[in-house]
Amino acid sequence: METRKIGSIEVSVVGLGTNNFGRRMDESAAKAVVDACLDLGITHFDTADVYGMGDSETFLGRALGRRRDQAVIATKFGSRDGGSPEVVSKAVDGALGRLGTDRIDVMYIHRPDADTPVADTLAALDECVKAGKVREIACSNFDADMVRGAAEAVKPGAARFAAVQNQLNLLNRRDEPLLDVLEGLGVAYVPYFPLASGMLTGKYRRNEAPPEGTRLDSMPEDRRGTMLNDHNFEIVEQLTGWAQDHGHSVAELAIAWLAAKPAVASVIAGATKPDQVKTNAAAGDWRLTSTEVSEVEALAG
Repeated sequence: METRKIGSIEVSVVGLGTNNFGRRMDESAAKAVVDACLDLGITHFDTADVYGMGDSETFLGRALGRRRDQAVIATKFGSRDGGSPEVVSKAVDGALGRLGTDRIDVMYIHRPDADTPVADTLAALDECVKAGKVREIACSNFDADMVRGAAEAVKPGAARFAAVQNQLNLLNRRDEPLLDVLEGLGVAYVPYFPLASGMLTGKYRRNEAPPEGTRLDSMPEDRRGTMLNDHNFEIVEQLTGWAQDHGHSVAELAIAWLAAKPAVASVIAGATKPDQVKTNAAAGDWRLTSTEVSEVEALAG
């Protein structure tokens, strides 16, 4: 599988999101998915301290076991308690313990912290890099102004954010303008929810309740309605037809479209079964031409 860079680190163009570990998946299911990823060339694993109340990191670390050196582990902190220097230090040490590793390859601050200057968060993360606990640092759910502010706040010679992880998919393209900003700054983009909570897999049907156990089935009714609407179904149906005409599934198209963006380093896609890993990996091998990208974007609107 193709690899790209987050800072100094090579990552597979398709990564595994592990937010289902410890929630919808037990440890044995997580192990099966991690093994399938490594066997198919997916080496980038994305987790967070809040996924599965910490079990996601624990399950991932155990699943990798002796294959740890084949993997790039990215995790996140600060979703609930911000990015103060005290939080940073405790979060890094806590993640190292749960993951059972001696270094975190990419450490994200999960959300912006309005109460802590980003310069303070960056300085604390830089200390972790200098201590060898973290290799690269990054941010998630930051907008363009926040990313620029963080770039300006970095002290000479200190670690800077090497990647931004935000939501982007064919049903939610609001973050696309940020890609040009990141290219100018030399920062990688790592999209999450590439399949739009499953809408871009074809598993949902117009005027039908979501299948039991799916992501949208567990969502509150109001949030579900923002996804399961006629406008989205029309787009998905058109994209499905286009993908099938090109010998692929709509899920493969969703990932391949993101991978066609120059700023994108790795597409974070979830999987609860090894067969889903195979689909994700196949998407990573599909190279869309610029003409095909334009055609797809015209359908997506």
